[in-house]
Amino acid sequence: MTHPSAEEYKRNVDILLVPLLAVNMEFVLIESTKAGRSASLTGSSPVRTGVLLTAALLCATGSIPATAQQPQVPTPPSWVPSRSQSAQGPVAVLQVRDNVYLLVADGSNITAQVGPDGVLLVDTSTGKLNDEIVLAIQQLSDQPIRWIINTHVHADHTGGNAALFRAGRSTPQNRFASGLGFPGSLPTGATIVAHESVLFRMSGLTGQTTPTPQDSWPVATFFGESKELYLNGEAIQVLHQAPAHTDGDSIVVFRHADIVSTGDLFNSTSYPVIDLKTGGTIDGVIDALNSIIDVTFPREKAEGGTYVIPGHGRISDEADVVIYRNMVTILRDRIRDLMQKGMTLDQVKAAKPTADYDPRWATTSWTGDMFVEAVYRTLTPSTTSPSTPQGSNR
Repeated sequence: MTHPSAEEYKRNVDILLVPLLAVNMEFVLIESTKAGRSASLTGSSPVRTGVLLTAALLCATGSIPATAQQPQVPTPPSWVPSRSQSAQGPVAVLQVRDNVYLLVADGSNITAQVGPDGVLLVDTSTGKLNDEIVLAIQQLSDQPIRWIINTHVHADHTGGNAALFRAGRSTPQNRFASGLGFPGSLPTGATIVAHESVLFRMSGLTGQTTPTPQDSWPVATFFGESKELYLNGEAIQVLHQAPAHTDGDSIVVFRHADIVSTGDLFNSTSYPVIDLKTGGTIDGVIDALNSIIDVTFPREKAEGGTYVIPGHGRISDEADVVIYRNMVTILRDRIRDLMQKGMTLDQVKAAKPTADYDPRWATTSWTGDMFVEAVYRTLTPSTTSPSTPQGSNR
């Protein structure tokens, strides 16, 4: 096969502009003019000229792709609300997936599922922005609030119960549970669901003075491991956990949307808070994190898949929960090892077992020392002996 010479190209090519083609880090430009100015191909032999020209023409005409096709990976929801969402007011609204939304109010996360059957909420924030929350919900749906699920008892997640209960309306089959079925009862409103431990602590049935008004109490409680709901064409599971953050923690699984709302069992902003006064334990926190991992699924390369809405902070996925679980497990084991050496609480704090994690997870309201003390006090002598790890293998 004979290759065309450079002189043949000078005679036959009138004006030719070839898209920039990178070969050996050189950009090749072929051009000529009718006025007799010769075409040039910088740094090329006649053979190389023919090869490069053929390749450039194929790229230009689409005979071969100029760049390889990249797999399309959906972009996860951005944590920063858009300008139009921020303009709604102090409650930021973000669509997570399908008909499930995240409302951020006064630092606490609310999950909202909307549809023709009504609105379901997971938690109600602190109670300081009730009107703004109702307005944000009305912009998502013209249906009433039907259900409210409390993930645990703390006021930053139940503070809006009373106002959102009254802003809602129960379904006919739940009106008795909402207080319509007896004289002098509460007005019918949304049905509040929680584990019975939440009701005991909110109503004072544990021997304390009633700490919250009656219309903020859960009225549809459960005492087993789970409660199931079906709303807007979706199965919803409320899964109770062993004493962890408190003794009444639950996670909420939206099975069709593939979203898990965790309450304060998982936070993307701080060490897990272990509330000793309400029965929290470090081992329960780790078990609960493993339970979250068990109901979540990763997308390729562990990004995306099941979305996880924490009690506070950004939307996450399974990989984030795994990293968090590993961090908590490592610190639990460090503190337990120091306790097995006979160290007192002050000595364990002085050893700084959380020092390498504090820059990421310690906050002014929940410091590394506070976390260490909570872990120390929940690790009884029977739990400080080495044991086989339990839970998820991920």
